[in-house]
Amino acid sequence: MRYLLVLALLFSLACGDEGLTPPDNPGGDITVAVEPFSDIPSLEEMVVYQVNMRAISSIGTFKGVQGRLDNIEELGSNVIWLMPIFPVGIEKGVNSPYAPKDYTTVGSEYGGMDDLIRLVNDAHSRGIAVILDWVANHTAWDHAWVSKHPDWYTTDDNGNMIPPPGTNWTDVVELNFSNSDMKAEMISSMQFWIDNAGIDGFRCDAADFVPSSFWSQALGDLKKSTDKELILLAEGSQTANFSAGFEMDYAWDFNHAIRSAFENGLSATTIINAHTNEYNRIPSGKEKLRYITNHDVYAWESTVVDDFTAVGSVTAFVITAYLGGIPLIYNGQEIARPTTINFLTDDPIDWTLNPGIYDEYVAVMNARAALVAVSDGSMTSFSSSDVIAFTRINGDEEVLVLANIRNDGSALVIGSALEGDWTNVLNEELVTLSGTIELSAYEYLILKR
Repeated sequence: MRYLLVLALLFSLACGDEGLTPPDNPGGDITVAVEPFSDIPSLEEMVVYQVNMRAISSIGTFKGVQGRLDNIEELGSNVIWLMPIFPVGIEKGVNSPYAPKDYTTVGSEYGGMDDLIRLVNDAHSRGIAVILDWVANHTAWDHAWVSKHPDWYTTDDNGNMIPPPGTNWTDVVELNFSNSDMKAEMISSMQFWIDNAGIDGFRCDAADFVPSSFWSQALGDLKKSTDKELILLAEGSQTANFSAGFEMDYAWDFNHAIRSAFENGLSATTIINAHTNEYNRIPSGKEKLRYITNHDVYAWESTVVDDFTAVGSVTAFVITAYLGGIPLIYNGQEIARPTTINFLTDDPIDWTLNPGIYDEYVAVMNARAALVAVSDGSMTSFSSSDVIAFTRINGDEEVLVLANIRNDGSALVIGSALEGDWTNVLNEELVTLSGTIELSAYEYLILKR
């Protein structure tokens, strides 16, 4: 339920939101011009910030996201992933943004097309690309296609439309990817956002549920339609997604490993092994999206405080952001919000929480941006059971990350390869390594030489 304007204003004063004016042109014609943008970051440079529209601000609109752009930029993010922005289905619905009712309309709760374009233009002016969450596998039961094109949907033996088999997603109905007309309309709908809102790519939901032949057709057509280097992220793990044209997919194994190591006491080498195994399974030049949490985890499983403790969550993020892959920051993790974050209803984040943790994120990501070896360097592990230790090397630059994954003091024996003088990148102090180094609970060091 949308808050009254007075309550929204009071909450905004506490949380630092901006843009409390009503949405422009909700559902109306587009009156704002899309400004050209071609400064898409390379895969090696990407840092993705995931936006839950219903949580990032007290007003839950595109203007609320604009009010956070300074912070998103300060965190070093150069890609914003907007969770689905479509109208949400009502029939059999649970108010999930992943139950789209119309693929080419903005949901009125988020604002209008003009508001979206202003957000995209503002992000682009800061060198930040914007991608949309695309729900290809299914629609809401009250999507117009259900009545107009029933043959565009999967049916059971009795001819009844069905939710995606093997899921509990009863609020949605599965699309039939053997129907060429449906596929053509789907691709046209994706193209709409590139042409009319300046969108720079897509995070494709449940990508493994959709035939790779469709992705190959769709992504191929979209790439031909624009001079942009589109950002294409698959929520999946099938190798076929890469051959179909996706650039990156989910690091599910890594996420499980880092959460298990912190929460259940598994060896720190478990994290290194997950990293290595994931990259051994994907083609050269492709990437994994690395995260300590995301919208599903934070909504249905646990918070970063549950998994890592508030202090430990920063340490876990340092490992995730520096070891390799494309870092993801989900709104709220950078202040270690201690309660779950809903995306089925309004659940605004109190941005005044844990300012010290936010400041650590900013420092860590600013340091990362200045280190070429982190974005494009070889990795060597020197980890023990309790301490993650790895170097990233590119040319003459060598970066060393040491991180205690325990809520207690831990020690690491320094081998000959790590001995000598280093500079702490966060405070520029000299650190000389030899013998054994003692690290306090969840302490991390980012060093270079």
